Amino acid sequence: MSHITTLPRFGLVSSAHKPGQKGQKKSKPSKSTMGFGAGRKELWRCVENCGACCKLAKGPAFATPEEIFSDPSDIELYKSLIGPDGWCIHYEKSTRTCSIYSDRPYFCRVEPDIFKKLYGIENEKFNKEACSCCRDTIKAIYGPHSKELDNFNRSVKDSGSG
Repeated sequence: MSHITTLPRFGLVSSAHKPGQKGQKKSKPSKSTMGFGAGRKELWRCVENCGACCKLAKGPAFATPEEIFSDPSDIELYKSLIGPDGWCIHYEKSTRTCSIYSDRPYFCRVEPDIFKKLYGIENEKFNKEACSCCRDTIKAIYGPHSKELDNFNRSVKDSGSG
């Protein structure tokens, strides 16, 4: 069983801070958790035509595979998926889809049981953590004012209002 030392960002790598960094300032509450929407529970869901999580080589602000995984085979598998442009070799840029989605590695899955097993995130905190991870990754890849972030925020807001 592998052990991951930091919370993933959208199931892959940390975008907030590298492991071991202490005293970092906390992020501000998102608009979706303030005002009239306060107290509304968001439900995480993957948004089509995004793919931010498929950018595997995100840069120095993100944890490296060696910082995340303790199992050498997980490190090797992760690295083998990184294409020359930093995107996963299975990510189809023209359609913004994963060509192996149903057979993707466990660390590409954003699911409560995986978050609990790998990161110690209890099921009742899954949605909050998954939404936060996704937002951070989308902001880093597409920017804080991107249509991808707007689509994600709209999707999780709509899913939590029912």
